[in-house]
Amino acid sequence: MKKLILIAFCFIAYSGYAQTEGNKLYHPDANAEKDITAAIKKAKLENKYVLLQGGGNWCSWCIEFARFCKADPKIDSVIKASFIWYHLNFSKENENKAIFAKYGYAQRFGFPAFIILNEKGERIHTQNSEYLEDGKKSYDSRKVQSFLEMWSPRALNPKMYSE
Repeated sequence: MKKLILIAFCFIAYSGYAQTEGNKLYHPDANAEKDITAAIKKAKLENKYVLLQGGGNWCSWCIEFARFCKADPKIDSVIKASFIWYHLNFSKENENKAIFAKYGYAQRFGFPAFIILNEKGERIHTQNSEYLEDGKKSYDSRKVQSFLEMWSPRALNPKMYSE
């Protein structure tokens, strides 16, 4: 029994290490301005918007949001069809102050904070992740999917509302 507990503990410890060390979502050394400019260009070519997820590898809710979205086929599909997803780092190594200032100080909501840019790179929405949560462990599928769909290029296309 002790051996089984030790194996379970090692697996959990390794999983946490692999998630934060081996598969980092956020890169403090990245040139966020350059990366976001590239994401905007790609979004324009693909008729998508840019979804900036502000946070850091230190943020369990940030890591959970990425895991949650990829694990839900409907949400993953909406993201892939409508957005270029970029993880905008905020950490002691690099707070990306100028970028967060440029887009309206989304860090005021805590993390993760979501900023949606249109194909021109204009900020069209900032979202506090608290409204997408389901209790203290994860996110609500319906809320996340609705948020993403309501801020997609399709939803904001004027042709959707003309007679």
